[in-house]
Amino acid sequence: MTEALTRTTFFFDFRSPYSYLASTQLADLPGAFTWRPFDVLELMKRVGNAPTSVTCKPKQAYARQDLARWAGLYGVGLSPNPGMGGIDGRRLLHAALAAETHGKGEEASRRLFAAMWAGDAPLATSDNLSALLADLGVTPSLVDAPERAAELEANTAAAVEAGVFGAPSFLTEGGLLFFGNDRLDFLRRALAA
Repeated sequence: MTEALTRTTFFFDFRSPYSYLASTQLADLPGAFTWRPFDVLELMKRVGNAPTSVTCKPKQAYARQDLARWAGLYGVGLSPNPGMGGIDGRRLLHAALAAETHGKGEEASRRLFAAMWAGDAPLATSDNLSALLADLGVTPSLVDAPERAAELEANTAAAVEAGVFGAPSFLTEGGLLFFGNDRLDFLRRALAA
């Protein structure tokens, strides 16, 4: 008889480079993960948080250095997509949710993270996203379906309800919340206990 794996919910947004970094480490953590995309900017409005690394220039400069340090530590690429300015973050989230309709949400999310933070694939349109994820069953009509907005809203509301205030966040089955890529060691200890 095998033990059931502990399942942890991974709340993320593709616009968060720290979510990208954390996503590269999940395979080395105990248990299993449910990947749950949510709209971090909408969540921040609802909970009274602000994206200070966007609004504070010194923090923005520091974050660039910090991200490079983490990428070096993890041995992963970090080269923001050259089309970053034209990427609609919500459309990326919708694409991940579209893939989830075929049970391929995690695989799609890994590809989207890599394309956003360590690649140069075009990501500006639903056609671009479906080209990247075609073998996972993602089509432009699936990305743009009204259900995607409803699913994203449900995930964002669930994150608010769970006490999430930013991305990445991790919620264990036991109700423990961990925020940030830099809290993965604490999450690892909690999952191993």
